[in-house]
Amino acid sequence: MLCRHCSEAPISRPRRLCWSCYYKPGVREQYPPVSKYGHRGEGNFYRDAPLPAFPTDALPGTPEKIAVLAERVHLKQSLWHPDDATLEAPMKPIPKAG
Repeated sequence: MLCRHCSEAPISRPRRLCWSCYYKPGVREQYPPVSKYGHRGEGNFYRDAPLPAFPTDALPGTPEKIAVLAERVHLKQSLWHPDDATLEAPMKPIPKAG
């Protein structure tokens, strides 16, 4: 079989790519894994994910934070918002306008 990208070289790497195409920047991300073991759940997608609309005040490791992460995966958003609460710095209250 020949490479899915260049159609010239024989397959030698995962995703049915040849050696040179597999290691070219940007090519590997164009082709999803073909192995049944390559898909690791709903959150395994190859693209830039948008930031969530709002940060969460749930602390890492809590059931609330896990629920927030599951919802972000379902919506194909980035898992982490820069303003999410951390163990070192819990989320600051957002001032109300008015």
